Amino acid sequence: MRLLLFTGKGGVGKSTHALAVAVASARAGRRTLVVSTDAAHSLADALGVPVGAEPTEVEPNLHVQHVDAQRRFEESWAEVQSYLLSVLEVVGVDPVAAEELTVLPGAEEVLSLLELRAHARSGRWDVVVVDCAPTAETLRLLALPEALGWYMTRILPTQRTVMKALRPVLTKAAGVPMPQDAVFDAVVRLHDELSEVHELLTGPGAGVRIVLTPEEVVLAEARRAYTLLSLYGHRVDGVVVNRVFPTDSEDPWVAGWARAQEAVLGRVRESFAPLPMHLAGYLTHEPVGPDDLAALADATYGGHDPVLSTGERDVFRITRDAQGSTLALKVPLVDPDQVRLARDGDDLVVTVGSYRRLLTLPTSLSRHRVAGARCTDDEVQVRFVPQDGAEPAPYDDSRGAR
Repeated sequence: MRLLLFTGKGGVGKSTHALAVAVASARAGRRTLVVSTDAAHSLADALGVPVGAEPTEVEPNLHVQHVDAQRRFEESWAEVQSYLLSVLEVVGVDPVAAEELTVLPGAEEVLSLLELRAHARSGRWDVVVVDCAPTAETLRLLALPEALGWYMTRILPTQRTVMKALRPVLTKAAGVPMPQDAVFDAVVRLHDELSEVHELLTGPGAGVRIVLTPEEVVLAEARRAYTLLSLYGHRVDGVVVNRVFPTDSEDPWVAGWARAQEAVLGRVRESFAPLPMHLAGYLTHEPVGPDDLAALADATYGGHDPVLSTGERDVFRITRDAQGSTLALKVPLVDPDQVRLARDGDDLVVTVGSYRRLLTLPTSLSRHRVAGARCTDDEVQVRFVPQDGAEPAPYDDSRGAR
């Protein structure tokens, strides 16, 4: 199954371009589903047809779905929410306020990703296109499974053991109920489900398209998204630049905009090379309906199949030589001064600005020591040598990774 995620700053046209690719895919004979995890749910408007919480057939091979995040939240968070409500009831919190307090910010959007797991398991689709939330929300969603995994392997087992042994004493002393096994089981189940989603989103069949408009502020956010998506293991396989003015217009106003955009387009090429850059012209009308969307896909991708991957290389790789091994993590467009590395047991902690990723080292590296690190143009490289091995030649760490 091919999985394509479309993300970008709010208002750049990511929903329209996600649908355009989906329509082109369906008309090429693939069983295609478009899923929206964006709370705005604008797919129905772009198609000009009603769309519900279950896959809705729009035309042969094309189905569309607005994920019911509230339902997913209730299914996956019910046990935990019930326990939290019981605690708040004991301490006298108003029931209405308690209901609001037990809904974690962003939890509904996170749990909507579980819909992808269900569709992948069904075997019903050849292509699933995901219209994601705006960039910042998408990055938080995609980082959660790995962050929850750290909690599950290091903190939860200890908490559960202590709670089982001391629950009667703690309940009496604290005056509030302590969590039962069902609560822990719910967290474990959620972790397992999200882990499957993470594997799906970072697997060889998945790719991310970044949609932007040729504006400096939008480009800056798209560059950050490219860096952070790569940090978390997601393959970005293309960039779509939307609403590009024609350069041959005789209208002075349009020509002025075209000149301004051309300067930004040059920086887009520099920023994302060698990724393919697909240009979508500024249309005289809003594309609504399958025919308009199919025409948009054809114009944007030059008649080529928009579903195919460009073969973007892995974002994480290990190479070996006679002296040791080098772990390379693709982190494009990063300021070396923002990169920090630390070793924590079998984990390598990579921090880029305010974002952090824990990479659990394979056995072949966990027994080795770190000899040095450096930042190249688009990746962080960490050098490992055997614990008792000879010190290799000094490894250049002058560009920020330390």
